[in-house]
Amino acid sequence: PTSNAGTPSRIPAAPGVVAQRSGIPKPPSKPSVPRTIEDVLAEGDDGDDDADGMYDFLERASDDGSAYKRKPQPAAAQPAPAVSAATAAPAAEPAPKTDNLITIKSPMVGTFYRSSNPDTPAFVNVGDEVKSGKVVCIIEAMKLFNEIESEVSGRIVKVLVENATPVEYDQPLFLVEPA
Repeated sequence: PTSNAGTPSRIPAAPGVVAQRSGIPKPPSKPSVPRTIEDVLAEGDDGDDDADGMYDFLERASDDGSAYKRKPQPAAAQPAPAVSAATAAPAAEPAPKTDNLITIKSPMVGTFYRSSNPDTPAFVNVGDEVKSGKVVCIIEAMKLFNEIESEVSGRIVKVLVENATPVEYDQPLFLVEPA
């Protein structure tokens, strides 16, 4: 824009911004991010003694510090060797044969509960007989408590999910030996 006299008019600058001659605002002199990873590393912090581990995954890729790359992660500790079957204590209960067992699966995503509240006993326990239509657990989804009923008759052989844990759609919940 020009004034009547043919000289360019001044464009007011935003607060904290210094205007240039061309009328384009100049960015503030302070960086908007107070510290960058380069600043931290330039101060002599190589990340090894960082208490929260925030920079432990980086290392300098070149001597001049111009680039960074991920540090190789240490190999996971090897698990202890398995105890041989001869020295292991015998199992308290023999493992059930899964050939003839029927699985009761979760019909939805939610939180699995074995009882209606913490003070009441579980709907079913291992060894209990169930009939088709009997409530075996509750799954909470979006603050709604859904009673899950058995679709088969038989005896509960194994509970596959811990109480108050999240479950996925079609996740096995119980193993039932049909009657």
